[in-house]
Amino acid sequence: MKYNRILLKLSGESLGGEEGIGIDSETLKQYASEICSVVSSGIQVAIVIGGGNIFRGLSGVSKGFDRVKGDQMGMLATVINSLALSQSINGLGTPCKVFTSTQMFPYADYYIKESVVEFMRGGGVAIIAGGTGNPFFTTDSASALRAAELEVDALLKGTRVDGVYDKDPEKFSDAIKFSSLSYDRALSDNLKIMDMTAFTLCKENNIPIIVFDMNQNGNLSLVVEGADIGTIVGK
Repeated sequence: MKYNRILLKLSGESLGGEEGIGIDSETLKQYASEICSVVSSGIQVAIVIGGGNIFRGLSGVSKGFDRVKGDQMGMLATVINSLALSQSINGLGTPCKVFTSTQMFPYADYYIKESVVEFMRGGGVAIIAGGTGNPFFTTDSASALRAAELEVDALLKGTRVDGVYDKDPEKFSDAIKFSSLSYDRALSDNLKIMDMTAFTLCKENNIPIIVFDMNQNGNLSLVVEGADIGTIVGK
């Protein structure tokens, strides 16, 4: 295997299936199966999930919510998604725990790096919810932060497209896909792989970002094996 410890970033919308809203049971089962397959091969896995399928903090501002309260609601949405995915993973026989950035007993364990690493080393999947615990930070930033803390080999961003393009492939038929990119090129071309805070954290800590299609069966296993799919962003 090319990577021994990974952090998988999933959007909340991805759990909502084609509509991107709520939690789609079939998508949940597929993701759980893919993750369990990777863990069974000996890979240590941490996961961060967004909450946009339930509530997005920034969108709440336009609806009259204070930004801080809106972000707090968004962080709680990530906990709901994390509990749902953990239930599916546990149901397939792979140990899975949800860890949160703020105390949420009895729903989840409090995030402590050493506890998470020990759990992953024992073959468990650690889902880290609640963002960074602070407003004004996205779950992209949270995933980069946890990736750095947990000293992962790569941050895998599972999306519904098969990599990074020079423009939106869902809108432009002539969009060109990159097989690899430097951090600097991605920044200078404003490719919006992740938000600036997240991207800077990955660059400073030399954590490669791999963008790939999570909805294609078997892709997660192929990525950790080092197959040439998706787009790798690195030095």
